[in-house]
This record gives sequence, C-alpha cells and structure tokens, in this order.
Amino acid sequence: MPVEPAANDLLSRSPLALLTGMILDQQVPLERAFSAPYDLATRLGHEPTVTELADFDPDALAAIFSERPALHRYPKAMAARVQDVARVIVSEYGGDVTALWSTAPSGSELYHRVVGLAGFGPQKAKIFVALLGKQLGVQPPGWREAAGAFGDEGSYMSVADIVDEDSLGRVRAYKQSLKAAAKEKATSK
Repeated sequence: MPVEPAANDLLSRSPLALLTGMILDQQVPLERAFSAPYDLATRLGHEPTVTELADFDPDALAAIFSERPALHRYPKAMAARVQDVARVIVSEYGGDVTALWSTAPSGSELYHRVVGLAGFGPQKAKIFVALLGKQLGVQPPGWREAAGAFGDEGSYMSVADIVDEDSLGRVRAYKQSLKAAAKEKATSK
C-alpha cells in the first residue's frame, strides 16, 4: 500500500490497523484511510489494542478522530464504526482480530462475517475478502468466489490489488473509467 513508510509498516504487522484502514476506506482517498491507523496510534502515544478501542469512551475517541487534521471526513461516525467493529471482535472473536478470518471455514463464511461488520456493505466485504486472499494468503475454500470479480487474478479493481505505485495507478484508472461510464450513462438519459 503506497502510504507513508511508518504507516505501511503498521498496516503490514497489525491486523487491527489493516481492518481499521479498511473501515475508513470510504469517501476519502485511500492513502488517507490507510494512514489513519498510524495517525491514531501517534495521537494515542501507542498502538491501540482492540480491547482498548472497544472500551474507549466514545466521546473521547470521537474527539481524537476529530483532531486536526481529522482522521476521516466524518470523524465522529467513523470513530463509532471503528469502536463497533472492535466490540464485535472482542465479543465474538475473543479480542483476536485475525480470528475473524483465520477461523472461517469457507470463503462464503468469511464474506458473511465481514459483511456483518459496521461499515462493510457487500462490495467492501468482497474487496476485503480479496485483499485477505491476494495479499495475506487467507484463502479458505471458495474465497475467490466470495470476493467476486475483486478476487480475480490479475485484476486491478480495488485496494486488494495495490502493491506499488504502478498497481495504484491501474486501480485509479479503473475507478476513473467506472466514474466516466456512470457519468455518460446519467447524461444520456
């Protein structure tokens, strides 16, 4: 993921940071979304645990997300989503973020677990399943089918496909083509 090296390091070693970045990857540039977990850790003075986020005072967490520059375009709503997901991880997976995916017996089950989290609609859940499969080797039976087109080998459709500047450019070009097609369709009506 092409973001600041320290943020990349955190994303590559912290499942919680990766999950948080994915939650925040909505209506902001992906570099901002995936840098935000590092910025959160910097503001806290340490890398938070999932239990810490689950138990955090909601208003205090929203205030941390809102400090300038805000961690997201909608800092209060996103702080609440991150906290909601942390609470699910604590209550359903014993506080082990990786258990969300490592214990899924199938791609279908993995998808259903992810789509049930706050902030994950069907498309984002498929993208996260693809990211887990393509970049982290989390490949329960049927994971590509569960990820839909995002799981296709050699595709450049989402964050699941970004490993360097070239792949980032390809994903951006794909997204721009989708926007252009949607705009053309809207104006032709």
